[in-house]
Amino acid sequence: MELTELINSVNAIQVAGEVERKDVSSICYDSRKVKKNSVFVAIKGVNTDGHRFILDAINNGTIAIILEDNSAIPDDIFIHEKMAKILVADSRKALAEISCALYKKSSEKVKLIGITGTNGKTTTTYFIKSILETAGEKTGLIGTIANYIGDKEIKSSLTTPESNDLNELLYKMYNEGCSYAVMEVSSHSLVLNRVYGLNFSSAIFTNITSDHLDFHNTFENYLNAKKILFDSLSSSSFAIYNSDDSHSKKLVGNSKANLVSYGTSSNSDFILKNISYDLSGTTFTVEYKGNSFPVSTSLIGKFNAYNACAAFAVGFTFGIKEEKIIEGIKNTKQVPGRFEIISKGNKKVIVDYSHTADSLEKALLAVKDIVKDSAPVYTVFGCGGNRDKTKRPVMGKIATELSNYVLVTSDNPRFEDPFEIINEIKTGIAKDNYRVIENREEAISYAIKNSEENAVILVAGKGHENYQEIKGIRNHFSDREVAEKFLV
Repeated sequence: MELTELINSVNAIQVAGEVERKDVSSICYDSRKVKKNSVFVAIKGVNTDGHRFILDAINNGTIAIILEDNSAIPDDIFIHEKMAKILVADSRKALAEISCALYKKSSEKVKLIGITGTNGKTTTTYFIKSILETAGEKTGLIGTIANYIGDKEIKSSLTTPESNDLNELLYKMYNEGCSYAVMEVSSHSLVLNRVYGLNFSSAIFTNITSDHLDFHNTFENYLNAKKILFDSLSSSSFAIYNSDDSHSKKLVGNSKANLVSYGTSSNSDFILKNISYDLSGTTFTVEYKGNSFPVSTSLIGKFNAYNACAAFAVGFTFGIKEEKIIEGIKNTKQVPGRFEIISKGNKKVIVDYSHTADSLEKALLAVKDIVKDSAPVYTVFGCGGNRDKTKRPVMGKIATELSNYVLVTSDNPRFEDPFEIINEIKTGIAKDNYRVIENREEAISYAIKNSEENAVILVAGKGHENYQEIKGIRNHFSDREVAEKFLV
């Protein structure tokens, strides 16, 4: 696409310098990735400001700069370098606008399904992908663990990529024959306009509890961030929401979309009933307009019944046959690090991504419901550094109240002192059934080696992650690998 055409897709305040009739090779927000005929978009980030790297982008061959800070660099430089300067009110929105244009508005060519919520996003995307593929539809997936084009895996670094990476990925999905794309939509991505301008055929709300307050500051801001997705839907799309969550009505209240609810409430469109689960899987019934559908999945827990029910509703709204939906849910494979069981003899370790107070509580309640009083429950957990501090004492209380014994340890301390994080966790603990072992491997080892032979050990917080981040450095660390090492 020519630069002149691309500029027309942006709501520019001013265009200065020289606009050459050249084809744009790429769009970059990282000056190090700029090459000949790239367009560089200067974004103000959390840790740095892209306007500082405009000269680097120029030296690397950019033909145009999009920026929101008019004082960042003199106009004379643009004139001298014979390149375009495009001043906009919001660089992130501009990045999304030109990305949509460069990649042929690919979100309008595939049926795009977005899932948002505090918990359950990843698992719900896996359920939906399995349903669609069981129905014969090649499907792309964008999420926390990995991105997929059909069966081809592409490594993921963000829950929701930046808008240019996201639009490029959707473009590849369409060109490789995907008719659907299902993606996790984080609250950060909504506030930062990463999904701005995308055409969602369907959006799903799983649930919302306190999280990411380090970024959003208040729960109200967090809720309003999620609401952006539903406010953006068109009248031809579907908003599928968890009617059991008290915040759902506010989230979808102003949406133009067709509203579809799911949950245990008798007022739900898709009614979730007869939930039963053990260590082999979960069964439940979905009722819709007087018809009853028995469903089973190897994924464990009441929360997974909700995730599967949301996926059931998605499949139904897209006209997929009930038997294919049920088969797709049954065929859904274990999601890495999501209530993933590792066993040896009678002792079992459950690796789970539960890193919020709500998800930790649900995971422990699921464990206790399964074992009843027949086995002791041990929990190994910590809290991430440079993230929401308010949940730390709450998680300490939940872990010690719902476990027989707890090992408080490190998660990803990032740039915080791990012992300060642990001390904040301890302020919520009233019982004397815990031990602090800061080294995560030693904590997991202790729980496995010192627990009873029939114990169930929940290792919570990191799930699928295969690293531990300390002082800006990511060292290889996998809860699953460590559990397998000591489960002998």
